[in-house]
Amino acid sequence: MVETAVKDEAAFKVNPKYEGMDYHALNAMLNLYDENGKIQFDADRRAAREFFLQHVNQNTVFFHSLKERLDYLVEKEYYDPAVLEKYSFEFIQKLNDFAYSKKFRFSTFLGAFKYYTSYTLKTFDGKRYLERFEDRVVMTALALADGDETLALELVDEIISGRFQPATPTFLNAGKAQRGELVSCFLLRIEDNMESIARGINSSLQLSKRGGGVALLLSNLREAGAPIKKIENQSSGIIPVMKLLEDSFSYANQLGARQGAGAVYLNAHHPDILRFLDTKRENADEKIRIKTLSLGVVVPDITFDLARKGEDMYLFSPYDVERVYGVPFGDLSVTEKYHEMVDDPRIKKTKINAREFFQTLAEIQFESGYPYIMFEDTVNRANPIKGRINMSNLCSEILQVNTPTSYNDDLSYDQVGKDISCNLGSMNIALAMDADDLGKTVDAAIRALTAVSEQSAIGSVRSIEEGNDRTHAIGLGQMNLHGYLAREHVFYGSEEGLDFTNIYFYTVLYHALRASNKLAIDRGRAFDGFEDSTYASGEFFDKYIDQEWVPATEKVKQMFARHHIPTQSDWVELKDSIQKHGIYNQNLQAVPPTGSISYINNSTSSIHPIASKVEIRKEGKLGRAYYPAPFMTNDNLEYYQDAYEIGYEKIIDTYAAATQHVDQGLSLTLFFKDTATTRDINRAQIYAWRKGIKTIYYIRIRQLALGGTDMEECVSCML
Repeated sequence: MVETAVKDEAAFKVNPKYEGMDYHALNAMLNLYDENGKIQFDADRRAAREFFLQHVNQNTVFFHSLKERLDYLVEKEYYDPAVLEKYSFEFIQKLNDFAYSKKFRFSTFLGAFKYYTSYTLKTFDGKRYLERFEDRVVMTALALADGDETLALELVDEIISGRFQPATPTFLNAGKAQRGELVSCFLLRIEDNMESIARGINSSLQLSKRGGGVALLLSNLREAGAPIKKIENQSSGIIPVMKLLEDSFSYANQLGARQGAGAVYLNAHHPDILRFLDTKRENADEKIRIKTLSLGVVVPDITFDLARKGEDMYLFSPYDVERVYGVPFGDLSVTEKYHEMVDDPRIKKTKINAREFFQTLAEIQFESGYPYIMFEDTVNRANPIKGRINMSNLCSEILQVNTPTSYNDDLSYDQVGKDISCNLGSMNIALAMDADDLGKTVDAAIRALTAVSEQSAIGSVRSIEEGNDRTHAIGLGQMNLHGYLAREHVFYGSEEGLDFTNIYFYTVLYHALRASNKLAIDRGRAFDGFEDSTYASGEFFDKYIDQEWVPATEKVKQMFARHHIPTQSDWVELKDSIQKHGIYNQNLQAVPPTGSISYINNSTSSIHPIASKVEIRKEGKLGRAYYPAPFMTNDNLEYYQDAYEIGYEKIIDTYAAATQHVDQGLSLTLFFKDTATTRDINRAQIYAWRKGIKTIYYIRIRQLALGGTDMEECVSCML
């Protein structure tokens, strides 16, 4: 079956000037205006078509039939036969025919290029393709449905139609015999002992080789100079642990398909906090410089209060805090215990100026884009689950409760705690809104992500396995907000834009909870710890039952014309069912940055505004590739203001509108013009904290190419 790039073949006859050009040159035409000063979108569509004609078709292995293809892929150990054995061949043929009947076409060259570069199954030598997009969708659906034919059909429909897209590890690995895990990333906590540190490094190696990014909590580790076995000035602090972790992630990757990636989080009131930040300075000594490991800082409310008053902030020894309170430093509310700890002579402490701390934070962010920030008390006030959240992940959207693991003298487990898996996938807001039933897409997505959780068995890291098995936690994300708003002639961050964001996430939350409640009923059990949650007490539902949530603008009412917006009575009914039967998934939503999957899904990333009308990317040997913002035409350019034009306030306002309906976090990047100062970054941090934002991901500073025009600007993530 010959695949082409767009549906309208006649469109290519309009511009004979493109004849004879290769796909790379055609894609580059996006960066050049035509003779009328217009962006050449048709050149990119032509590039996508030529990519298939010039490259994909001639490098794809041909099979005479589906049976011949499947038999070959199983025999040669490309496909996992256990996935296929759960279905009759007749059904698989039906599913395959259904997928191809949708006549999927990549909307952009970069979407097609990304898919064939990063996702599709290739021969072991990497030279030829063994799957089309439809084939990868079918195999993903078969794997996740686990023998359920109805679910498999629904998943093919949702994925091939673009309404739901599994995260990269799931879409890359599902159904393959030689594969990594289906999980995007993991979160591990480290306790203040050598056994836990060693186990954390080993676990990072194990998880990294399976293709997952790993974040680790360092807040519990004693500071440099702390005593060991009561002997003073023995501890080396957290920096050597960071160096060991960085080397581990550089060494372990998933068969070269995904590079190892790690992050470490530290509480702002840890005595090593300034040393921690200094590792990312441009002029840092090589002995402490951290090049590839990502940094995150956990900031409690008290830190802002002290800075507002112009006071010093005390840093507390985790070693002493754990001895006094009987719990690790990361499990303690610094805001709640701050003054008590200041007055306690048993706890060693030092102090720095709070305002200078925030100034340092901004300086490091300005130089490197790091650290990520987690607003600890905001996160925990919104947490519906018993326990404390003390860290996030590589992309700062996962916010779940963890518990410690302890070890015996022989290094065997004494008690296995709960660590965290990121079971992710995202909906395309535009295409989900175009459908007739938003709830149907949410329901299928929740079941697909639950399958990712249930099919993950990582015995080498028992705390991850334990946490996953007990919580079934997932993270349903969203993408293409800006693309959808612009297509509907709504400005990002406008009154109508905020109104839509609020009602959309409100509606998705209802459907996600309802889907998880159905799973709990079907399986006859809720997640472990449900009885101690605000779902069980009913407190979670108060804000949805006590007030009416409806569109505030006429435009948004029209946008939701075909979709049912949950009413107060809907919430009362759902509350009753959840209190009776529970929900299956401890956590349901998390909005990741959606990188590669946004391109193959023709979406704007996450719920961010675009960084550029035509994005410029470096793609390996290909060199520069260009990606036009989804749904953009020469007639609606005004609605595609980029993130630097829009400003951080409107971005934060948008995220705040969504955050109130998301149980975990949203990966929020803040964008600044090249004229920005550290004071601007500080203002943005304070504004985000006051608006109830939970985390901040990267800080990005626009850098203009010399002599640049709007079309030639390069956007640099300050890594």
